Amino acid sequence: MADMTETTPGWLTSDELDMARAQMPILYVEAVPVRVNETGEVTSIGLLLRIGTDGTINRTLVSGRVMHHERIRDALLRHLEKDLGPVALPLVPASLQPFTVAEYFPTAGITPFHDPRQHAVSLAYVVPVTGDCRPRQDALDLVWFSPREAASAAVQGEMPGGHAVLLKQALAHVGHTF
Repeated sequence: MADMTETTPGWLTSDELDMARAQMPILYVEAVPVRVNETGEVTSIGLLLRIGTDGTINRTLVSGRVMHHERIRDALLRHLEKDLGPVALPLVPASLQPFTVAEYFPTAGITPFHDPRQHAVSLAYVVPVTGDCRPRQDALDLVWFSPREAASAAVQGEMPGGHAVLLKQALAHVGHTF
């Protein structure tokens, strides 16, 4: 059976995406959802619970591709809504300067970030959310951790592919070093 043609502008079919992944880096955005208090201090970090490609249950961040002709801001909002639900009410920063740029490689060990499917470049953001988060799509659950809990070895051990490193960088970016 032939692949169906995708009608959303800027979206690739599965075969086209596989071909693109084999030939060039793919641009991603990643978001660390946080709750903040009235003074702007991060009080909680939200981590998604998902089933990995190998069948294991992992903790991950909000993450996804940027489509052709899509603004970074729009990609962030789309992925936050896709993973956290339509009433998460994210506060995307006025300045879209990421706290870091993560480069994922299909070969493990080049950087702390590994994605066996592709070479990807990801712009990473800390995004406060004020609404009711209800995980959707392939996320099983969203669990809120204190910054100290999120930095713990137990939680970090549940985050494959370099997401633990990215989370530690996000925590340091908002003033939590453990």
